[in-house]
Amino acid sequence: MINYEDLLKELKTTKLVVVSKKRSKEQILYYYNKGQRMFGENRAEELLQKVDLPADIEWHFIGHLQRNKVRKVLPYLACIESVESLDLVEVLDIEAKRINKIIPILVQFNFAKEDTKTGLSYEDAIPFIEKCLSYSNIQVKGIMCMGPHTDNTEEIENIFEEAYQCFLMLQNHFGNDIIKECSMGMSDDYSLALKHNSTIVRIGSKLFE
Repeated sequence: MINYEDLLKELKTTKLVVVSKKRSKEQILYYYNKGQRMFGENRAEELLQKVDLPADIEWHFIGHLQRNKVRKVLPYLACIESVESLDLVEVLDIEAKRINKIIPILVQFNFAKEDTKTGLSYEDAIPFIEKCLSYSNIQVKGIMCMGPHTDNTEEIENIFEEAYQCFLMLQNHFGNDIIKECSMGMSDDYSLALKHNSTIVRIGSKLFE
């Protein structure tokens, strides 16, 4: 288990999303009372069971968001980190307009090219984000990726470095006033992600063991 205060010292300026999926409200409030405000959920139904928690919690959606669930969860979300289809972007824009909201998103990439993960390729990056920027209620904030499912440290670092180089390329193309976040790193590999300049890590299991 990771000590929360020690983790914050290790992260320095890197933001922390505490992954609260499958965790009780009491467990979430434990970290809320320590000052944590960003929490991550990956299922719409579970998020909706937790929205009566303090209103200043910033909920990040970190899993596959089904289009038919957008209307229910969008009012509560501060960021969607897992956007990888224009079909989803279109629904998000429609629903965000309906409630007069600008929704920040991160574009999800699958640099590991694993069949079990969704996400774009490097080649998709510029045209996809250009299309996203044409929607008035969508605010692209950066990218997200997950490390490969392996114990090979070098392989994981190669993926994180590829993600960071994509992030830099997109900053150069669109400007760092638009592309601000490179979200990568979870409980088992966040230290490696930090070496490759992750700006957001998503940690759950190591904080709740």
